[in-house]
Amino acid sequence: MLFLFMTYGLYRGVGLEDNFPKYQGYKKGDFFSYNTPGAFETPDTEVGDGIAGILLSILLWVVMTIALILLIILLEALFWFSLFIIIMMLYWIFFRALKLVFNKSENTVGDIFSSISYSLTYTALYLGWIFGIVYLTELF
Repeated sequence: MLFLFMTYGLYRGVGLEDNFPKYQGYKKGDFFSYNTPGAFETPDTEVGDGIAGILLSILLWVVMTIALILLIILLEALFWFSLFIIIMMLYWIFFRALKLVFNKSENTVGDIFSSISYSLTYTALYLGWIFGIVYLTELF
């Protein structure tokens, strides 16, 4: 399907317009500007018996619940960041790579043989590295 799509696009002279938004509103440098301690020791949570122990257990339960909620929020942010990275990779594969192919459309408009040769070459290149990655993952 990729071969047919590229062949038709090269034969007809299709071009792509880059109107993807620019996500470059970040500063280069340190993302984490704090020092982490060398060894982290957990506090002793033995609360004892009686009413004071029950109240302290409930207080510790609330504190740990809040800590777990904050951890879940942090993991959600990590998930969305990972999703953003995957979307940007797919953008490169499906837009930038095809833009490189369709830049050749000026030379191939109306010429079916050059369209087929360019699309066959790019199909082998684009699918070849995917099969190469799958082969390497099966190998190791």
